[in-house]
Amino acid sequence: MSAQRVRVGSAVAAATVVLLAGCWSAPQAAPAAPLRPGWQAVTLPVPPGTPGRLLLRDVAQCGGRWFAVGAVADAAGATRPAAWSSPDTATWTPLRLTARSAYGAENVLTAAACRNGLLAAVGAKRGGVHGNPRISTWRQLADGTAVEVPAEFEVFGGPDAVNVGRIAGGPAGWLIAGNRGTGAAVWSSADATEFQLVSGVAPLASDAAGRSWAADAAATASGWVLVGSLRSPGRPGGDPAVWTSPDGRAWQRRVLPDAAPPGDLQRVVAVGDRLVGLGRRGDSLAAWTAGPEGAQWRPGGSLPAAAGGPTAQVAALASTGGGVAAVVSTPTGVTGWFSPDAGGWSAVEVPRPLPGGADRSVALAGSADRLVLAADDAEGGSLWTAQAPGRPG
Repeated sequence: MSAQRVRVGSAVAAATVVLLAGCWSAPQAAPAAPLRPGWQAVTLPVPPGTPGRLLLRDVAQCGGRWFAVGAVADAAGATRPAAWSSPDTATWTPLRLTARSAYGAENVLTAAACRNGLLAAVGAKRGGVHGNPRISTWRQLADGTAVEVPAEFEVFGGPDAVNVGRIAGGPAGWLIAGNRGTGAAVWSSADATEFQLVSGVAPLASDAAGRSWAADAAATASGWVLVGSLRSPGRPGGDPAVWTSPDGRAWQRRVLPDAAPPGDLQRVVAVGDRLVGLGRRGDSLAAWTAGPEGAQWRPGGSLPAAAGGPTAQVAALASTGGGVAAVVSTPTGVTGWFSPDAGGWSAVEVPRPLPGGADRSVALAGSADRLVLAADDAEGGSLWTAQAPGRPG
């Protein structure tokens, strides 16, 4: 993207009005030229302590505050957790982190969310005889300090452990999405002081209908939406699945229409008073949209072929004042995308060529008028900010 600010034409502006009114338009043809919002690199200060390489894993925004999380790795490869905060995406300040366990002092913070302008994060460090991830959560106090919240090993680990994934914050508190040997699982907390595991219960758990998998979560006005997939017998590709809950404990499951090609949902985000999910539909990535409480899901538009084929993964999904932005990772690189209505998708240039793959990290957060992109690759952790595509005016 060049330094020129993007101005949306009348067609996009009209679609933005439709989006904000809560009405989703029909899919549109994506323009050939990519959007160029004018990315600017941001220098993050190294937190106090031993100098080292910055690792960036996630970004979040709420309540007029922006957050970035990750770690600092020294020359020998030892890590310590790190997080930064900004009021404007231009000036960032390291947060003071207080670890309360030996593993917490070496955590890499992998997922972040915020609520009422305060951060909560998930961190991990491999250790023990079997080298399993030792998971901690972190919560920011009113004085700005972020403190580790140690947990008993089997809350997040143990013989039933599979993965601990994304975290979301909202009116009901905090929710972490993940998976156990029993299938989809969540960890919920009212205040991030202690998370309770919910697993092995219907309809989160795998059952005769299929193997369940949870990928991401988002807050609604009255609870939570969890997205992922259900892989039914005889349908190896699986189907997108959605779970809704008022409290993070009792859940309802919906499998999206099985007449569609096999697929899944990999990310979900609230956009105004609607929800947008993005995942695989057949050999493409495509959107689904729903009402504010996660009801009445319907198909949205597919991303163009340039987003990648069956191996493409949705790395991040962010809401903006004008629509929804996505970052997609493939084995050959990272691409950016924007839609005002989850129907037609336009390419968005990323700040520089970013390699994809499982050993790379890229994250995205948005507000009404800004985007923040974090990437971690062979060149180190990098952060950029830009005006959000589709911003009115």
